[in-house]
Amino acid sequence: MRSSDTPTTRTGVFRKSSYSQSEAACVEVADLDNGTAIRDTKHRDLGTLFFGPDEWQAFIDSTKEV
Repeated sequence: MRSSDTPTTRTGVFRKSSYSQSEAACVEVADLDNGTAIRDTKHRDLGTLFFGPDEWQAFIDSTKEV
């Protein structure tokens, strides 16, 4: 995300995969008006990473099975 972009929360709610169940060792994702935010569930105090829509889509595409 460019430094001039200010992240704004669409849902205001971080979520984690249902596959994680009660595990705390995962990442959480939040939808933003201008991208996506992720953070480490176990280390929320270390901050949040923000990705623009194109960056997030490239990540999603790279994780899909071929």
